[in-house]
Amino acid sequence: MIEYENLKLLNAPFQSEIDEAIQRVSRSGWYILGKELENFEEEFAAFNGNKYCIGVASGLDALTLSLRNYDFPEGKEVIVPSNTYIATILSILQNGLKPVLVEPEINSYNIDPNKIKEKINQNTCAIMVVHLYGRPCEMDVIVEISKLNNLVLIEDCAQSHGAKFEKRNVGTIGHVNAFSFYPTKNLGAFGDAGAVVTDDPKIAEKIRKLRNYGSSIKYYNEFVGMNSRLDEIQAAVLSVKLKYLSQINSHKKALFEIYDKGLLNHFKKPLPDSESIEQVHHIYPIRHNERDKLKEYLLKNEIKTEIHYPIPPHKQLALAKTLSNDVEFSSGLYPIAEEIHATELSLPISYFHTIADIKRVVDVLNVYQ
Repeated sequence: MIEYENLKLLNAPFQSEIDEAIQRVSRSGWYILGKELENFEEEFAAFNGNKYCIGVASGLDALTLSLRNYDFPEGKEVIVPSNTYIATILSILQNGLKPVLVEPEINSYNIDPNKIKEKINQNTCAIMVVHLYGRPCEMDVIVEISKLNNLVLIEDCAQSHGAKFEKRNVGTIGHVNAFSFYPTKNLGAFGDAGAVVTDDPKIAEKIRKLRNYGSSIKYYNEFVGMNSRLDEIQAAVLSVKLKYLSQINSHKKALFEIYDKGLLNHFKKPLPDSESIEQVHHIYPIRHNERDKLKEYLLKNEIKTEIHYPIPPHKQLALAKTLSNDVEFSSGLYPIAEEIHATELSLPISYFHTIADIKRVVDVLNVYQ
């Protein structure tokens, strides 16, 4: 059986170093806001090209705190892609703001920059882009739009650790940006974990307080904050794995190339890199009109797959309840997102997969009728 993901196998090459790091934390007697976190924050900021990194409890918290930093008035609007994981939109709602959905480009899966302008009005306060599946958005156009309209720009980098747009790492282009270190990410922890990155010292200082009950001095609270601290064990694990992130990304790129060259063209394959875009292939998404049958066929041939994601955000029951009076969230207004969510299938592309594994997936797919 070729599994879609196996975290034990994924982490096996680093296991001895991870065990040592966890033991170090266990014996230290210091488990929250300590040296391990400080070290990881410095290391990840240096890796990504940011001045500041603030470790938090999850990718969702990273997005939520990125918005909360600005204290936008309730009801203000945030532009966000209609094709994304629900966490991106939850972060907007949890700040009392309104998500305004913009359709993606059908082949890149990312927000269509040419459709952003038509959604901007006097209530718009920010644009939140998502570098989905590990592919950067077309940031030059989006940056220009944000500048012309004086909008905050936030990057959701949850799936794109090390991806580059015009030689710049994602997470260095927006004003304040969010990463997830969920265990299956290219840089994954041993549980939930995330980080906010920025080059603005005032933003960094405020988010450090917001993640810690709104406080920098114990029992003295300046803001209405939350408990969202990246703990010492997760920070220590991430420091180990960060050393291998470029190696992980390179391996996944090699697997991508096998798919890209080997799969027949009746499968809608993801776009390759371009002069301006360097992907990291967190997910390898194909599209097929018989997606569910194809998934079943692969499973019968002992190949596991996933769907990212089966239900688009505007069709989620949670949003239907929350935004029941908002006609924009009615079904049928986002046909591109709906098409992607109805046809997308994610093929195996983990660090533990071998070249032989991926060649077998290609061979099995290419005889599908």
